[in-house]
Amino acid sequence: MANVAEYFGSLVFDDKTMKERLDPKIYKQLRKTIDDGEQLNIQVANAVAAALKEWAVEKGATHYTHWFQPLTGITAEKHDSFISPSPDGRVIMEFSGKELIKGEPDASSFPSGGLRATFEARGYTAWDPTSYAFIKGKTLCIPTAFASYSADALDKKTPLLRSMQALNIQALRVLKLFGNEDVKRVVTSVGPEQEYFLVPKELYAKRKDLIYTGRTLFGARPPKGQELDDHYFGTIKPRVLAYMEDLNDELWKLGILAKTQHNEVAPAQHELAPIYTTTNVATDHNQLTMEIMQKVAERHGLVCLLHEKPFKGVNGSGKHNNWSIGTDTGVNLLTPGETPFENVQFLLFLVAVIKAVDEYQDLLRLSVATAGNDHRLGANEAPPAVISIFLGDELTAVLDAIENDTEYEGTKKKYMKLGVDVLPRFRRDTTDRNRTSPFAFTGNKFEFRMLGSSNSIACCNMMLNSAVAEVLKQFADVLESSEDFENDVHDLIRKTIKEHKRIIFNGNGYDDAWIEEAEKRGLSNLKTTADAMPHLLDEKNIAMLTAHKVFTVAELESRMEIMLENYVKQVNIEALTMVDMTGKQIIPAIETYLMKLLKNVSMKKAISPEIGCAYETANIEKLSAACDEMSANAGILERLADHLAHIDDIVEQANFVRDEILPQMDVLREYADAAEAVVDAEIWPLPTYGELLFGVR
Repeated sequence: MANVAEYFGSLVFDDKTMKERLDPKIYKQLRKTIDDGEQLNIQVANAVAAALKEWAVEKGATHYTHWFQPLTGITAEKHDSFISPSPDGRVIMEFSGKELIKGEPDASSFPSGGLRATFEARGYTAWDPTSYAFIKGKTLCIPTAFASYSADALDKKTPLLRSMQALNIQALRVLKLFGNEDVKRVVTSVGPEQEYFLVPKELYAKRKDLIYTGRTLFGARPPKGQELDDHYFGTIKPRVLAYMEDLNDELWKLGILAKTQHNEVAPAQHELAPIYTTTNVATDHNQLTMEIMQKVAERHGLVCLLHEKPFKGVNGSGKHNNWSIGTDTGVNLLTPGETPFENVQFLLFLVAVIKAVDEYQDLLRLSVATAGNDHRLGANEAPPAVISIFLGDELTAVLDAIENDTEYEGTKKKYMKLGVDVLPRFRRDTTDRNRTSPFAFTGNKFEFRMLGSSNSIACCNMMLNSAVAEVLKQFADVLESSEDFENDVHDLIRKTIKEHKRIIFNGNGYDDAWIEEAEKRGLSNLKTTADAMPHLLDEKNIAMLTAHKVFTVAELESRMEIMLENYVKQVNIEALTMVDMTGKQIIPAIETYLMKLLKNVSMKKAISPEIGCAYETANIEKLSAACDEMSANAGILERLADHLAHIDDIVEQANFVRDEILPQMDVLREYADAAEAVVDAEIWPLPTYGELLFGVR
């Protein structure tokens, strides 16, 4: 078996491969583009394209594609072969710098929110040299940005890169005030922890709801769920472990730093976590990871579910976004050091994040808003829809001392004593962890825990980068004109703490009392996508995002419309699926069981009128009523879906979905789930929760 170190990144045109295959002058110029953002000339592009093609063909590739991330939430690709005709009637393999730099996919069929009309088809993909090309199957994939003919961003990569650039500019201004003249670049890094479910493929194929929507729209709770906490970190089942091993191999070949794997809280739920890397690359890698997870699952007779809430009554799946800021000299700007009270540079960046999260909490909330994630947030398994920051005891005490101008006495380092001589003593962390917090400081980074498992991490990171860039700009504007830097930076930190400490909460985020307290503090509680998404166009948000050139006004307007459209369409598909399943599967199954019960009663009474039929009679009455209610409620749901189609305004549509369609879906489900508990298992047409959650052995 090959050593991992030998095949890691074998399908990636990474720095090592570029060094080997490019002329040293070309390599140096390409690195300047990657590291310093210098303009790429066509001569360099031609040389890189030739080397790329040669390498890819050696690896068995026959095609290339500009791999991009449109606003569908998934990736897109159009494959072109390397072949060109030769005079002798055969072909040669060619790939030019022009083909590397630019592609022209049809832009009319991707979501544009009005930026493109159907008849205006031209769009462009532009090579992103900061993310390495890779081979998938027999295709060379070139990570690219995607823009319209009018240069509007139609993807998630472009604004993410813009936000990274904005933060870099402002962070450098602040660092120079501290004398960091050697720092040339500041980057954000991310490590997204990916949760997912695995279910047997043969059972998945029998559930229209899973096929069409990614979640179960019906399903009674099984006798056993996650009550015993016996799945979390438990022994990984052989079939799942084989899947994980196969998945790791595929990811490692693509240079994806898959590191940690384990069982999650819910039955059939698992997690994969990578080592963090630059935000742009981490975003590309996470999109690839989700795609490969699903492909590898098929090879093992499984289906990987990435929906945020595939099963009612058990934990849903999230994607924890571990975010930090670092310099090209290797310094993590969110590392407190041994004496955080004296680390002024750290404290300034820390309060910048606190102020950014407080002032732009609505942007962070809407960046994770989807129909699927609405079911998960605030359900005692994930953070509430209220944004808050957990800092822990030590940093909170530091900030309290600064705010009150009192002496900080420090948190005494303690050692763990476990009472067994052979066990090692080790120093205890000065702060516990808080898994109920949406935005928690975890030592040298922040963990944003509100993302749903199917979300692109680009959205939340572009908002976080932009908000922090804005605050750093405000800080730099003040401090660059300071005549007493040491005193002024202290006052600025203290002022920021006083004005934004409301966002800091170290308690239990699942507690209803916190929601009441958050309201008193003036924190927003945007419970649904319909509540959150319109805030993208709030005046302060438009001003900030356009000032840093992360979005244009037109791009913001289009994204608000696209995200609400996605929400409306997703729920509408769910509603129509429920209607379909109710009429074609569930009611017919109940009727079949009713006939069985009626036949039993008839046969018993034929023997003797005195024979009791209490069981049959009770269930006949219950199920007959259930059929009537389900038929009536499915009809109501169908009419609501029809009415939705006649509402023109997208905000009104989203509100109608939230207020009318989703509650009606809950009513219909309640009757179906109650019937499932009664109907003969041999007759019930859908694989049950018990079979789905415990079916992988």
